[in-house]
Amino acid sequence: MLSPYHRYRLYEILPGLSIWFTLVLGLFLSFFRPLWMIYIIIIFDVYWVLRVVYFSFYTILSWSRFHKAIKLDWFTMLKNEIPAWASKVNVVFLPIYNEEYEVVKATLDALSASSYPMEHLYVVLSGEARTLQHWQKIQAEVKKDFGSSFAGLLFYTHPDGLAGEIPGKGSNIHHAEWEFKKFADDKGWKYEDIIISVFDIDTIVHPQYFAHLTYMYLKHPNPTRSSFQPITLYNNNLWDSPAVLRVMAFGTTFWMLFSLARLDNLVTFSSHSMSFKAAIDVGGHAKDIISEDSRIFFQCWLHYGGAYEVSPLYLPVSMDTVRDDRIWNSLRNLYLQQRRWAWGVENISFLLWEYRKHPEISWHKKLVTLFHEWEGKWSWAVVAILITILGRLPLWVAGDQVRQSALFFNTPHVLEILMTLAMVGLLVSLVISMLLLPPRPEHRGQHHYLFMMLQWALTPVSLLLFSSIPCLDAVTHLMLGRYLGFNVSVKKRSL
Repeated sequence: MLSPYHRYRLYEILPGLSIWFTLVLGLFLSFFRPLWMIYIIIIFDVYWVLRVVYFSFYTILSWSRFHKAIKLDWFTMLKNEIPAWASKVNVVFLPIYNEEYEVVKATLDALSASSYPMEHLYVVLSGEARTLQHWQKIQAEVKKDFGSSFAGLLFYTHPDGLAGEIPGKGSNIHHAEWEFKKFADDKGWKYEDIIISVFDIDTIVHPQYFAHLTYMYLKHPNPTRSSFQPITLYNNNLWDSPAVLRVMAFGTTFWMLFSLARLDNLVTFSSHSMSFKAAIDVGGHAKDIISEDSRIFFQCWLHYGGAYEVSPLYLPVSMDTVRDDRIWNSLRNLYLQQRRWAWGVENISFLLWEYRKHPEISWHKKLVTLFHEWEGKWSWAVVAILITILGRLPLWVAGDQVRQSALFFNTPHVLEILMTLAMVGLLVSLVISMLLLPPRPEHRGQHHYLFMMLQWALTPVSLLLFSSIPCLDAVTHLMLGRYLGFNVSVKKRSL
């Protein structure tokens, strides 16, 4: 009988084990059973072409909804259809580490330019005691420029070295939530009347975001049982970012568009909104993990017996790519960001551990949720390697007997046809990426639009080096019990 520690460690090992088993098996078959591997690769490529078509359909569907949503006057709709909207309070949580004031100011400028009345919007800025001097400077600047811009500006300092925490966004938000609870209690507010939005400090909201959010919250049949997920764009410094960063940034946006339309496996990611009641009911955002943005959904889903969901918001929030002044630093930042996101694999072991505590959730729901999480990380780590390397390996190492077979002779042509068909996904990505581009800055010439199209030729290399390998890195660290800390993404804009 395994001890609780060893059982949890087994759960942490299993996702990485399934990924490494796939890769090692593919390597073994390529050398010792190349015909088997060729059959497997053809079948897998057919499956992947179907997946690309499926992905493209839902991405286009989501784009069409986004295109309609940004044209609507959500605040007018809110006032006309829901007279009681003013009874709700919107609160924005903005964790700060060492970001420059220009980044903070841009975020607050966007909030203050919202169509939603500022007398119903509170802003919580939460800095770190470990960068206290910088944090105090930021507070002074914010008070000077935005002291009367919102219903309230609240400043909290997250102490360093609290028990049971790891330094990072999750522990910062967790502390701020419980500090804000005291403020809400003093006001006598009901938690279900408070809508919180947890944003990165570089998040630029759409002017109609809070009107749209409040409208969707009040139209929802059970709003305290749902999180609300906007579309994430990385437009703030896109024109000044290297091509690889742009491709990966758009890839994240397309994944979000696809997920918003699908709904069945939609989980909160990065910037998101939810009822303060739900956040307090589950103890706040997790303070001891890296992937607190997705974990909060699973906390709520388990707490409410599987009766919790994520509702799509088809308005965008825009953030920065992980650009630095030097391209190699930018690429390093991208790798670390992707590895940090892939560390969400820790949710699999969390679910496996928690499932036996929740008999009220059907095994069907449990298995479907677990499958989506597991398959997502498996595909993230494996697909690019299978297509670009292992898919060709048996053709390179096969012996003379295999080379004389009709299957071997025809396989390159079959794979070429399948990959050509899969180009539909790349074409959809190119078109939508051009539609999502922010206005071209004056210091970028017209010819840069051509670069924005040609950058998609980097997709295979980008997916291998800055998607599959960082994910493989993350799951391997978890397998070995070498837990990652929270690395803060460096994000710089041209001035």
